[in-house]
Amino acid sequence: MSWSVVLAVVVTALIVLVLLNLSSGEKKISKRIAPIYAVTDPQFQRSMGSLLGPSLAHGNRVVGLRNGREIFPAMLDAIRQARRTICFETYIYWSGEIGRAFADALVERARSGIKVHVLLDWIGSVKMEGDLLERLSAGAVQVRRYHPPRWYNLGRLNNRTHRKLLVVDGEVGFTGGVGIADNWMGNADGPDHWRDSHYRLEGPAVAQMQAAFLDNWMKTEGEVLHGEEYFPSLETSGDSLAQVFRSSPNEGSESVRLMYLLSIAGARRSVRIAASYFVPDDLSIETIVGARARGVHVTIVLPGATIDTEVTRMASRSRWGPLLRAGVEIYEYRPTMYHCKIMIVDDIWVSVGSTNFDNRSFRLNDEANLNVYDRDFAGSQVADFDRDLARSDRVTLDAWSRRPLRERVVDRLAGLLRSQL
Repeated sequence: MSWSVVLAVVVTALIVLVLLNLSSGEKKISKRIAPIYAVTDPQFQRSMGSLLGPSLAHGNRVVGLRNGREIFPAMLDAIRQARRTICFETYIYWSGEIGRAFADALVERARSGIKVHVLLDWIGSVKMEGDLLERLSAGAVQVRRYHPPRWYNLGRLNNRTHRKLLVVDGEVGFTGGVGIADNWMGNADGPDHWRDSHYRLEGPAVAQMQAAFLDNWMKTEGEVLHGEEYFPSLETSGDSLAQVFRSSPNEGSESVRLMYLLSIAGARRSVRIAASYFVPDDLSIETIVGARARGVHVTIVLPGATIDTEVTRMASRSRWGPLLRAGVEIYEYRPTMYHCKIMIVDDIWVSVGSTNFDNRSFRLNDEANLNVYDRDFAGSQVADFDRDLARSDRVTLDAWSRRPLRERVVDRLAGLLRSQL
């Protein structure tokens, strides 16, 4: 056999391997979910509990935190007050001022005898300098990387943990959109300081958040963390019904996509979506358009010109036509990068967490979301949403249709990549 033939076989095998690795493999939901009950119907809660995993738990308190100025002090304060355990999973952890602050707090607690477990996504933490990682390890922090590349499992590289979970003593939890990087510092007061939201959770649903962390910890470390220091008896802390569920392509469940589809199908009055990356698939567009046909007011706030991945913005624009024609209101946030991930339905049902409205979150990443059924909490999130709306520009159907030809062509080409965005 000639070397040219061998080379051709090797190249072909590599191409096939890459294509297989980039494919999620599992059959996805393809049929529209019938809007047979509203989010206010008890059947909606039963369906969410049965289809997504854990049931909605009573007695939780959820506090919204806006931008790094509020988020980072709250998270660091919780870490510094840890008495027994800290479980921390995040996608982005970069070197910088806030990265050092978290490392200092985690190392201090670990050296004080607290069990500290940190799980970082390999791709998301590539901007984390080696000395910072070594500092955590040398400081008695049990730190692991999720899916580091190996020649025999390249498929894992496309499956990232995008979850953002911090659980302290099994009693207090945090989740939302924030990564550990200086981009999130400040108060979204300039292009270098991103707009984002994060949430502090107390009550029985914290145990569900802890279980979400342990899901990937067991996959990575092969270790089961359990007992009272991780799962203490949790008392009622507030009046909110809440649920923390997880989604992973390894389970083939499409949980986060199902949650969005069910929630929009259950809308009767309004859907508000804040999304840092919004590249809806055909069924999602059909579901949103169907909500508009029922008279549901749909408002979406997205990043504007300041965005960290321009190709995602272009791919997003390529999908707006049917939505705008149906009367969906789309806005672009002006001041800085908009990194929020929030859905509010009928002023009572709220979903927050790590999930973007795109195929990567729906089918490729590991995600975790906090769902809250509480009219007062939803009201606070509507107020936040409206503040962002006031700093955003509406995209009209006319303006979208009149984009320059070059922009329309580039958007369409970017849209062809949406399965990986």
